[in-house]
Amino acid sequence: MKIRVLIVALFILVYVNVNAQRVVIIGLDGFSTEGFNGSKHPNIDRLFEKGLITLTNRPVMPSITLPNWTSHLTGQGPEEHGITANNWTMENHTLKAIETDEQGYSPSIFKVLKDKKNNAKTSFYYNWAELINPINKKYLDEVSFEEGDRYKDNYAKALKFIEKNKNDPTLVFLYSVHTDHAGHEYGWMSPQYITAIEEVDVEIGNFINKLKEQKLYDDTYFLFITDHGGIKKGHGGVTMNEMQIPWAITGPKIKNLGLTDQFFNSNKNTSLVLAKLFGLKNIPKSWTGIAPTVIFK
Repeated sequence: MKIRVLIVALFILVYVNVNAQRVVIIGLDGFSTEGFNGSKHPNIDRLFEKGLITLTNRPVMPSITLPNWTSHLTGQGPEEHGITANNWTMENHTLKAIETDEQGYSPSIFKVLKDKKNNAKTSFYYNWAELINPINKKYLDEVSFEEGDRYKDNYAKALKFIEKNKNDPTLVFLYSVHTDHAGHEYGWMSPQYITAIEEVDVEIGNFINKLKEQKLYDDTYFLFITDHGGIKKGHGGVTMNEMQIPWAITGPKIKNLGLTDQFFNSNKNTSLVLAKLFGLKNIPKSWTGIAPTVIFK
């Protein structure tokens, strides 16, 4: 009898530990490994100092925006989710997705989370209009689009959303395109591109400090992701400047590996990692990414 009670207790302990209370995804468009190494970002460094950062993460191909963010959020490559260009729309595309929901969208992490956890709350903050086209808004509780390259209002809205839903499982996607636009206008590794990185690092620091003030930091997982790098004033090719990008994670059940090359990673693994954090089972068959086991305690 005592053994049975002990086994049950251990099972409950493990079950609780693998279910995240909340996850915040910080996404910066066009943030290359070269840009990471060539800029100062003390707040990003501090955020992930007890977790891990890999600088050898690979985009899916082509190394452009919409296919890669869709891969992050659906666990699939372009050959599976069907988004092969930035001008994809539900009404105008060629390649059909291999799996869709009732409205024709590839199943995103937002859908899977909402389907598995009725009380889950999800939000999507962005400032590049096309970004949301492949995502079914039906599974998003809050959506906020900020015009131009502005992003600070979305950071404030994300904070309020987290505070409001602090007792529910919460997934926040907090994205900005301004880094990519700086690369296109002035060149990757230009002073303006570096400034774009360093300015948003300050806002990330403010955001984290406010979470700490509200006692919403310690039980939160954070991911830092991007879609591709860049070279000169563009991307879409296969140079290492375009095809090597940072990917970072930290949280209660994430190992402290620091700056690591202990595993290979791809953008299409992100949703698999998120599913594992939330303890989600029976993920879509079309999700061909993997959750690297080495990152978990």
